[in-house]
Amino acid sequence: MPVFDYDPPDRFVAGAVGQPGSRAFFLQARGQGRLTTVGLEKFQVAVLADRLDELLDEVLRRSGGTAPVPAMAPVELADKAPLDLPLDEDFRVGTMALAWDPDTSQVVIEAQEVTGDDEEEEPIIDEIERPESAVLRVHITAAAARAFTQRALEIVAAGRPPCPLCGQPLDAEGHICVRLNGHRGDST
Repeated sequence: MPVFDYDPPDRFVAGAVGQPGSRAFFLQARGQGRLTTVGLEKFQVAVLADRLDELLDEVLRRSGGTAPVPAMAPVELADKAPLDLPLDEDFRVGTMALAWDPDTSQVVIEAQEVTGDDEEEEPIIDEIERPESAVLRVHITAAAARAFTQRALEIVAAGRPPCPLCGQPLDAEGHICVRLNGHRGDST
């Protein structure tokens, strides 16, 4: 099983390429002369950011405020730079996991490659032995996790604006709005 392990990375970010409505989303880790890029869905980026914030808030709460966890992303850790090139996807993310390592006071993020099991409930034919899926594992400080979350939420929010009536994303040419009984709503 290929494990892309960064403990810690020089850089760990979420990013997107393409036009709103047809963007591709990525997680990217860089360090020790290596670059790992994994593809994922927009909702996965949003969920990862939300869960990271929840995890850090819980660590802070349980420690009574003594854990080395900032309440907000430190300004000096803001990363507005584009994704590193070349943008070669190492694998597509299926499942993700988060953990707090109290020994190192770091967040551990694992993104596992999507497998056939992620798409099917039960295989029709039992597989004898299939290779394990790839994993991107990143160990980052709580401050770096807050900065990651802030950037990830900005990336997600930078998409198409929502329709003021139904909340669905607006295309440049409008959309079929359920609140207008199927009539086309426009973006103006």
